[in-house]
Amino acid sequence: MKKHLAIFSFILLTLALSAPSLFAQAAGTIKGVCKDIQGNPIADGVVQLVNIDNGQKYTLKTNKKGEYFSLGITAGKYKITLYQTADDLKANKELFHVAGFQIQLDENVLDFDLKKEQERAAQGQGLTPEQLKQQQEAKEKQAKEVNTVKSLNDKLSSAKAASDAGDFETAIADLNAANQMDPTRDLIWFKLGDAYRMSANKQTDKDEKQKRLDSAVQAYQKAVDLKQTAPPKDTAATKTLAAYYNNLAEAYAKAGKTDDAVKTYTLAAQTDPTSAAQYYYNAGAVLTNIGKVDDAIAAFDKCIAADPNKADAYYQKGVNLIGKATLQGEKMVAPAGTAEAFQKYLELQPTGQYADVAKQMLASIGASIETGFGKKKTPPKKSN
Repeated sequence: MKKHLAIFSFILLTLALSAPSLFAQAAGTIKGVCKDIQGNPIADGVVQLVNIDNGQKYTLKTNKKGEYFSLGITAGKYKITLYQTADDLKANKELFHVAGFQIQLDENVLDFDLKKEQERAAQGQGLTPEQLKQQQEAKEKQAKEVNTVKSLNDKLSSAKAASDAGDFETAIADLNAANQMDPTRDLIWFKLGDAYRMSANKQTDKDEKQKRLDSAVQAYQKAVDLKQTAPPKDTAATKTLAAYYNNLAEAYAKAGKTDDAVKTYTLAAQTDPTSAAQYYYNAGAVLTNIGKVDDAIAAFDKCIAADPNKADAYYQKGVNLIGKATLQGEKMVAPAGTAEAFQKYLELQPTGQYADVAKQMLASIGASIETGFGKKKTPPKKSN
């Protein structure tokens, strides 16, 4: 009996000693190297294994060489997914995955080489190596553009906030930094022109003010040059270009370059005929301020031709015309069209900001207020 018991104990001991090795064989190991589309190691990436049958998950991290490794992976079929970062894992933003990978009860190797995977995909699409290269370059260019636009928008937002607060120095610094990133964006140059122009108003030193205005002109001109490459039938682009001309003209005017200002306002009107009235009006205002009466009248006539209902243009034309009035004895004689200009203003804006002055002007030249200017008069009825 003791002999049998001893044999039985020996068998139990043998089973107990062999049990761990039997259980150990139920798990395997996995390792691999992860490389990006350029063939560089993906450092601090994440490799996630999900058992297709029971949902069991393993999350592994890559080292600086892009390597990952783990013991104790339960045998079975897995979906194995590569992520650039842990945040990408949380956002479910994968780089690549392999479905149905079989984990064996020994060492398993699975490398991720995104460059080779892209080449395989291209071959499956029937692409040549050259076409594949072009595809890769296009993707890289697009990714770079997205990053650049984001950075530029950040600078634009910062510059706008600074300008709104009257801090034009910060706005100028932000916009110059944006141009260092990419000097081909017309909008950045335009906003830089605005910042320089508005900052000039705060300068007490005459030379510094002129310097700011010259810088504004240069920035606006750069915006114009870049915008002129837009397709001519692009309506939005032409309206934007006209707006660039308008602000460039204002900078010229403030810098004392009146002839350049008038020419540029004219370019704005020709570029965007739908807004020509305003641009010709701006030119007329500049010419009025420097006393070029005849040229100012001509500009306001162009404004009226573009928009017959622009009341202020009639008033400003009348002001310039009355400036040419002469005295005949004690009577003021104004050039032809003076009374009609003021009367038309009153017809369009009977209670406008210039209404009282227009009435005074009419009285000064002995003209009555007739708000029917331009209307066809009804002939008087014949008496029987």
